[in-house]
Amino acid sequence: MLGKGAHLSRSFATSIQARAPLISSNYRIASGIVLSRTPQITRDSTPFEKAYFDYSEKLDRQSAIPLPADFYFKKGSLAERRWKEDEAARMKAMADPKLSLTEAVKETQVKQEDADVTTQMNKFETGSRLSEADKKNDIKSLNRALQRTLYLIVKKPRDQHAWQFPQGAVEDGEYLHDAAERELEEECGKNMDVWFVGRQPVGHYAYKFPEDHVAKYPGATGAKVFFMKAHVFAGQCNPDNKEVVDFAWVTKDELPNYVSPEYFNAVKDMLSDL
Repeated sequence: MLGKGAHLSRSFATSIQARAPLISSNYRIASGIVLSRTPQITRDSTPFEKAYFDYSEKLDRQSAIPLPADFYFKKGSLAERRWKEDEAARMKAMADPKLSLTEAVKETQVKQEDADVTTQMNKFETGSRLSEADKKNDIKSLNRALQRTLYLIVKKPRDQHAWQFPQGAVEDGEYLHDAAERELEEECGKNMDVWFVGRQPVGHYAYKFPEDHVAKYPGATGAKVFFMKAHVFAGQCNPDNKEVVDFAWVTKDELPNYVSPEYFNAVKDMLSDL
């Protein structure tokens, strides 16, 4: 038992889930879901990163102890000829700081086609980093913006402030994370494999109801939305066409095109820049 004056530890205290009331200080308590799809491929290097890696490779080659070419290549072989061309390209790049190793090697690549089976196996082309969904600008597809984090936003059947993260009112005596799971299933269907990161909200947003809404539904003058973080692994959003009439998967940079500046300022720090 805790003695008089003893305090609960912070870790223990945060593990206790307080039930959210329906109304608190004239604000309706709501639970929102920041549902994300993580990046699927590594992002492109920045110009600074490319220059750094190129310079590091040059330094490594300059400081490396050279070995005879005969150690690696059979004299007079195609591999030896290509190695000599690559080395000439690298020496050219080292002499010219404005020329990258990749560009220099490309300038001296062998032009003729080779019938050698090994050479044919080594030939490959890198695929495009743009998907079909990117080319079609399909904002409903999870196979777009593969280098970035995507977030699910839904459209409510109203004219103003229609786009937002999925959210809904917390019922009396209901946990925030339980309300988030229930609302996501009610608004977006059961076809998504979703994992909620934790049971604590990652942020909140408070706003006032319009006057006509307050007059029609007295008891609360606004809402406080507590956002729960979650990841989607498979499936797709299936709106109920009642509470939600449309949806989109957008990046952090695209979000201001859909939501109000006040809403974006409230949620931007919860979102990843990648």
